[in-house]
Amino acid sequence: MTVTETSLAAAAGATRRRHGALLTVLVVALAGVSVVAVGIGPVTIPPSVVTDVVLGHLGLRDPGGTTATHDSIVWLIRVPRVILGAAVGAALATAGVVIQALVRNPLADPYLLGISSGASVGAAASILFGVGGGVLALTGSAFVGALLAIVLVLSVARIGGRLITSRLVFAGIAVGFALTALTNFLVFASESREGARAVMFWTLGSLAQSRWSAVPLAVLAVLAGVVIFVGWARRLDALTIGDDTALALGTHPARFRSAAVVVVSLVVAVAVSVSGLIGFVGLVVPHIARRLVGGNHRIVLPVSALLGALLLVCADALARTAFAPRELPLGILTALIGTPLLIALVRSSLTR
Repeated sequence: MTVTETSLAAAAGATRRRHGALLTVLVVALAGVSVVAVGIGPVTIPPSVVTDVVLGHLGLRDPGGTTATHDSIVWLIRVPRVILGAAVGAALATAGVVIQALVRNPLADPYLLGISSGASVGAAASILFGVGGGVLALTGSAFVGALLAIVLVLSVARIGGRLITSRLVFAGIAVGFALTALTNFLVFASESREGARAVMFWTLGSLAQSRWSAVPLAVLAVLAGVVIFVGWARRLDALTIGDDTALALGTHPARFRSAAVVVVSLVVAVAVSVSGLIGFVGLVVPHIARRLVGGNHRIVLPVSALLGALLLVCADALARTAFAPRELPLGILTALIGTPLLIALVRSSLTR
């Protein structure tokens, strides 16, 4: 092995160790923040009690030392809320990474491309007029809406069969506005005042209605999505460079985009059906992750998932305590955080 090869191997090893250390820090931070977030609320519960309750329900500790009130608050209300917040944050962040790679546009995310708005239309239709109920019906309707929205956006952004990435964000914004108007029209047309109130509150984004019944589907969908996305890392790397490069490396860009759009739409639909419309997570987090670890999607995706989970758990804790006893809709808070970054990205892209 030459000196150059030895130096490259050493540098690669150092990079892997640094990435491994970062992932470990993020996992530990997410666990710690989650315990603290579960204890925050109208009734403050110490982290030690939170840990006792959770470990007790997992059969790892005798739960006899905790009160019934603390047990109910922690296990029935706050733990599923924090788990779903982490799942939604990871889903939106990884979806943003994949979308930005698919369309080669740093301003793309599920919200700006109309996917979240499409999922909102489907979910609102299910709430107001749908047949059946439950998490599966809501998620299925949101998935159909999300898939139709992204297909429409991609169709508008194509010229002569080629995807024009410069038109994609504008197409997404236009379709998103139209779908948001459609959601509002469904609320207007509904004769159910209770359903209309539920949809309007839900479109602002919130985890207030989190229940254990929604946890398995959300967690499984996010884990499956992240695993699939990481498996596609090399294809995403190639697409980021260009379609010709991807084709030379054995990836058919059009077919791969079609498959990726379906998976992204499903992941986003699950997130939207659980939390409503939450924007900017899929835009903000991928850029933070790339600044930390570079552009390799094999590491960008897990880092983005953990950062997205961490961000949304923190944001939800702030949203439900900043104006206590009232709860600030989560979508408003993430928009307040994400809007300055979006403006900075637009200014940066226009000056290049």
